[in-house]
Amino acid sequence: QVQLVESGGGLAQAGGSPRLSCAASGQPGSSGYMGWFRQAPGKDREFVAVIGWSAGRTYYADSVKGRFTISKDNAKNTVYLQMNSLKPEDTAVYSCARSGAGITVFRPQEYEYWGRGTQVTVSS
Repeated sequence: QVQLVESGGGLAQAGGSPRLSCAASGQPGSSGYMGWFRQAPGKDREFVAVIGWSAGRTYYADSVKGRFTISKDNAKNTVYLQMNSLKPEDTAVYSCARSGAGITVFRPQEYEYWGRGTQVTVSS
């Protein structure tokens, strides 16, 4: 079993730069992916960013490319999402997720473990 706990959400101003964290415990393993997804009210969950747990390769949604950066600290079993140049449309519940290898990284159904999420609200 893997437990994921997000932190770092809250109220932010447009243009702000908060950082989200996702700490993994249990047996997260040494391969696969850690991803960030978000869900705004009335909308489907959408892919934000993902990082390969071993090699560190990253992928981003077009909507956040150039503004958000995903990174990891393997020693701490923690993944970060640095969010820069926030926009009101970034308001959502942000959740991290853990998967095995060989998945289609932008599909939430491919991920096995999920955190409860952290709310990010961006005011204009």
